[in-house]
Amino acid sequence: MLVADRLSAQKLRAELGPGRIGREIIMLEQTTSTNDVVWQMAKGGAPAGIVVFAEHQSAGRGQRGNIWESAAGKGLCFSVLLRPKIAISDPVQLAQQTAQIVATTIQSEFHLSATVKLPNDIYIGNCKVAGVLVEMRAQPKAPHLAVLGIGVNVNQMPHDFSEELRERATSLAIARRGPIDRSSFAIALLRNIDLLYRDSSI
Repeated sequence: MLVADRLSAQKLRAELGPGRIGREIIMLEQTTSTNDVVWQMAKGGAPAGIVVFAEHQSAGRGQRGNIWESAAGKGLCFSVLLRPKIAISDPVQLAQQTAQIVATTIQSEFHLSATVKLPNDIYIGNCKVAGVLVEMRAQPKAPHLAVLGIGVNVNQMPHDFSEELRERATSLAIARRGPIDRSSFAIALLRNIDLLYRDSSI
């Protein structure tokens, strides 16, 4: 990983400016899953809007028990703590809205045609470039909680994917045919998620 491309919580926080999402940012070199870390923080009373990034996840999760595979330092893997208004039984709505935000951000930042494969996958052409995982839990006598996990393949090359995934996965760098500034894209994503959280019914 190039030093210039290392993600910095301080830099992201400074460039984000005011907003609920990303009011506090934590950067980890490695963890099992950023969703797991955020759930632990939620138990300790962490506020909505806290974001945890990891350069590498050893047990990243996808939908239906799938593993989210990502080479260290090449993608974006992060989770956001929310206290949404939507029903605890309907996390699909939040997953769909977030997946659309990811696709729209890819389109606006890189002029790539990104599409959502419902409910939570983002594709460029016939290959998956990103995914969203929403986990929700009820709380007695308190607003329920949601952890929004997002994984985006950013600077991976074909050899960074397992043989099993190589034919059906892609990255922004592959699609753009050049390296991507992960920090700038992370900031754009967090700003758009903040707008979604402020302006929608979630």
